[in-house]
Amino acid sequence: MSRPAEARFPRGSFLAGLSRTARAALLELGIPREFGPEKVLLREQESSTHVFLLVDGCVKVTGATPEGHLALLAIRVGGDLVGELAAMDGQPRVATVTTAGRVKARFISQAEFRRFLLGFPDVSLAVSGSVGAKLRWATRRRIDFGSREVRIRLARVLRELATSYGIAAGPHLRIGVALTQPELAALVGAAEPTVHRALAGLRREGIVETGYRRVCVCDQERLAAVADG
Repeated sequence: MSRPAEARFPRGSFLAGLSRTARAALLELGIPREFGPEKVLLREQESSTHVFLLVDGCVKVTGATPEGHLALLAIRVGGDLVGELAAMDGQPRVATVTTAGRVKARFISQAEFRRFLLGFPDVSLAVSGSVGAKLRWATRRRIDFGSREVRIRLARVLRELATSYGIAAGPHLRIGVALTQPELAALVGAAEPTVHRALAGLRREGIVETGYRRVCVCDQERLAAVADG
């Protein structure tokens, strides 16, 4: 038996926040595509304007720093949109999107996406809200990088991920995105050994549990207290 549509996508993903009617209609748009690991879906500075609606799997959003390094900006999972900003304003891509494992998605042209938004004003508002949330996330992290210690930055990233992609696991909240420690360090914006020590500290305090590519929040209140500095 297949799961209902609302159960297929993590809490906090774009599709999970839509009505059943809008979600079903959006999932009919475009062309279904499948990608293997480490495939580039969108490339920074390219002038394409299509959108990908992720149906299953996980992608990494990265950007080049002025020093020429690659910074991990965000993680997106099944149920999320990627590329909608360029579809809305027609400007070059601001980041690169690469698959992390196998991914199923729907390729939606700019014209089809815009027609759909005209027919579903509630989805248009949701897209605007999603773009705003991504901007807030990026702004908070930019401020944190220059003013907060790694322990606080780590707690804030974990809290954001748990809020967006948390899955109830008994009394705990498992972050429903598989991240390696290097990927987590890139999201925090700190050296991997420093993030490893901060994560170990949160483990010793009983705030989180970790395993291979797994983080579980055991005490949300204490995590929020650390995140608030």
